[in-house]
Amino acid sequence: MVTVIDGDGLLVGRLSSVVAKRALAGEEIAVINAEKTVISGSRARVLGNYKHKRERGSREGGPFFPRRPDHILKRTIRGMVPYKRQRGVEAMKRIKVYVGIPCELDGIAAEKLADAHKARLNTPACVTLGTVSSFLGAKF
Repeated sequence: MVTVIDGDGLLVGRLSSVVAKRALAGEEIAVINAEKTVISGSRARVLGNYKHKRERGSREGGPFFPRRPDHILKRTIRGMVPYKRQRGVEAMKRIKVYVGIPCELDGIAAEKLADAHKARLNTPACVTLGTVSSFLGAKF
């Protein structure tokens, strides 16, 4: 059975840590609405940080950083999993991230994580992952 988590209005880091921990425990997880997750901080700082991540390295040798919001979220989750070890590889296979709501998960009730919601923030300064992806040049 797949656990569906709705990413609308959730903080990327908090969501990623919860998903990583559950996947390592053996749970299958699907995150929907990846483009609606938020990153806290001022717009200029967040976009500057992600632009730097995207541009560092070389075309031939990497490191390669994704543009699409579902791939960025999965990459963030990967940073919280020992992805080079066997248990981390298996945990990453149990995680699926989607832009929007795919038709196979349309009727399933999605879980909302209260401890990862942007209402926790003291400031209203936050940027959606969809905005960051558009800034990086994604066409999703």
